[in-house]
Amino acid sequence: MRVKNLVNQSVKYPLILLVFCFASCKDAPKKAEEVKDEVATNAEADKKPFFKLSLAQWSLHKEVFDNGADPYSFAEKAKGLGFSGLEYVSALYKDVKEANYSDEAMANFVTKSNEEAKKHGMTNVLIMIDGQGDLALADAEERKKAVESHFKWVKAAAEMGCHAIRVNLAGASEEQEWIANSVDGLKQLGTFAKEHNINVIVENHGGLSSNGKLLSNVMSKVNMDNVGTLPDFGNFCIKKSETGCDEMYDIYKGVTELMPYAKAVSAKSYNFDADGNETKIDYAKMLQIVKDAGYTGFIGVEYEGDEKSEQDGIIATRDLLVNAAKNLK
Repeated sequence: MRVKNLVNQSVKYPLILLVFCFASCKDAPKKAEEVKDEVATNAEADKKPFFKLSLAQWSLHKEVFDNGADPYSFAEKAKGLGFSGLEYVSALYKDVKEANYSDEAMANFVTKSNEEAKKHGMTNVLIMIDGQGDLALADAEERKKAVESHFKWVKAAAEMGCHAIRVNLAGASEEQEWIANSVDGLKQLGTFAKEHNINVIVENHGGLSSNGKLLSNVMSKVNMDNVGTLPDFGNFCIKKSETGCDEMYDIYKGVTELMPYAKAVSAKSYNFDADGNETKIDYAKMLQIVKDAGYTGFIGVEYEGDEKSEQDGIIATRDLLVNAAKNLK
């Protein structure tokens, strides 16, 4: 009776009928096409990457070295480019180096970096250490000095809330000697770092460290919970020359061998094709290797190309990672 009265009054008050229809029809069953589209949209939104995104500061090294950009603006720039994690590079801080890594300079580096990270809501992930001595040197005393020169960076990483420092394993050139020296250097540094709850991670970064089998052998011999690897998608040239690389290790085999010990991952990129794919590295294949290893931490973008600006290259790498991750098994 109420419906009949409303309909009769609708001629006089058309708005009443409109409100009534909206209230009674809004929950009507959706068409099959509408449901299908909604499910597809929701599924796409729910398929987030299995990793978190960090930015390797080396991606901005041209801005710092060539254009005089302030390295302490790193957090602000990374935030603006869509990242949540920060991977610092020690070599970019001229003020610290010129002060010969004094306690005051190191304290200033820690304080300013922490302030900027907090200001922009960023996570300090790790510090990449360069120029502090070779950890696989043949001379035991020189190797010990190199180990101890990393101590200040271990302390800095701890004060910044990082989980690791990245180190290099340069030194001996003969395989068995390099392995023995590397194991000794890493055990020394790893023991100190453990007291500060910091991981020591080795990147495949040229020379014998770019031989995945040898580096994984080193890790198994070190056998410490806080010593591991930082597999880089692109750094697998064992012997360089003026014309390029004379000896290249298989990049997919190398990453596969290093992932069981990985505590961080570096997504190296150089240049891109018209479809946005990296021209030298199959990102889908690399990410499948990383995912299959059970890794769910940060993956750091490290752009080193020359065809795009640093900012555009960073964005292209970031987008490639996210898109490639959507189609993994």
